[in-house]
Amino acid sequence: MTPTRRLPAPVALGGAVAIGIMTAVQARINGVLGLRLDDGIVAGLISFAVGLAALIAVIVCIPAARRGAGRLRVGIRDRTIPFWMLLGGACGALTVSTQGITAGVLGVSLFTVGVVAGQTLHGLVLDRIGFGPAGVVAVTPGRVVGGLLALAAVGISLSGDVLATAPLWMLLLPFAAGVGIAWQAATNGRLAQRVQSPIAATLMSFVAGTIALLVAAGISIAFRGVPAAPPAEPWLYLGGFLGSAYILLGAFIVAHTGVLLMGLGSVLGQLTASVVIDLVWPAASGPALWQLIAMVVVAVASVVAALPRRRRR
Repeated sequence: MTPTRRLPAPVALGGAVAIGIMTAVQARINGVLGLRLDDGIVAGLISFAVGLAALIAVIVCIPAARRGAGRLRVGIRDRTIPFWMLLGGACGALTVSTQGITAGVLGVSLFTVGVVAGQTLHGLVLDRIGFGPAGVVAVTPGRVVGGLLALAAVGISLSGDVLATAPLWMLLLPFAAGVGIAWQAATNGRLAQRVQSPIAATLMSFVAGTIALLVAAGISIAFRGVPAAPPAEPWLYLGGFLGSAYILLGAFIVAHTGVLLMGLGSVLGQLTASVVIDLVWPAASGPALWQLIAMVVVAVASVVAALPRRRRR
């Protein structure tokens, strides 16, 4: 098999930034949907179901995608694909549920910086042990500095009156989602390599996530009752389309960036887009303007510090 040509670092990083922008927009959409339904888990289920339907439609129309889905089916049937490679979508289910529960209250910026902490710490660990499709990625001083700067952005976000206006559990959920996002990206990247198809890996992610959310939504309804009637605005159901797009893109580029650098690039896109969203559409417990600006500046510095440097001959 011909080895995959590695993307230039700026191109791969641009893809990671695009993932972050789509994630920020999805977070606000799912957050508003969760508030309208009064059930963030059900909102996550709707988002995943829409994304799964869109992905199936794409696969049906693309012959290469159908072949990739066939290899995935054969691998599952013959048990040549490890079971853990099929579970990336469970972390995606956690992410969209967290969006539905917290993003509408905290704002996209605070949701994002919680994700930053989880992605940064777990991304460093996964790269160091070689869990991602890029193999073992050295923990260079630049990558460590980048991770520390990303955590500094989290510290900035939690200053001021944020802790007084939002419960601690709501601030911890985005951190858990960030840990899951890093693991999901690495797992989906490995599965994409195994079946030679990022689209097939994304399909498996959405199938697993939809199953997990069906169970979680059933439990939520049993304890909290039936959610409110679904809202009529069509834009509230676009989160699933964005989710399928950025998971697919992540499964493709993580082999070119490593887990941590993809996470930092997506953080840059998320923070930049979330600042714009929160300025135009403020949330109840969102951070102050100076915090928004400081978070973006520090996040940009973290990505610059973590970029790979070319060695001189």
